[in-house]
Amino acid sequence: MTKEFSRTQRIGDQMQRELAQLIQREIKDPRLGLVTITGVDVSRDLSHAKIFITVMGKDDDAQAVTHSLRILNDAAGFLRMQLGKVMKLRTVPQLHFNYDASVRRGVELASLIERAVAEDRRHNDERGE
Repeated sequence: MTKEFSRTQRIGDQMQRELAQLIQREIKDPRLGLVTITGVDVSRDLSHAKIFITVMGKDDDAQAVTHSLRILNDAAGFLRMQLGKVMKLRTVPQLHFNYDASVRRGVELASLIERAVAEDRRHNDERGE
């Protein structure tokens, strides 16, 4: 019987759950927007973890994203220490926060598709089809 999930994937999933709670409870910086963790990629040797985030809330501009990434990367040592207390790992990976633009791109593509469909309907109505 083969394993469905690798160990690194299971660790990444647990890190995602724990980090979401830690950021919400422990990071008190008012400049930090509403951060959602969309994924965690852990290296095979468990030395590094890339945490992908999106920033919702006030505005989804580049400046808010930059501020949020800076705050989270500055707090990475603290968050790593808190993860070490919660998770049962011999070593906790170094945390590297990155912006995940896939959600914003998905919304943009959905709006383009809706606009194209509406334009197609309008053309069909003009021709009387």
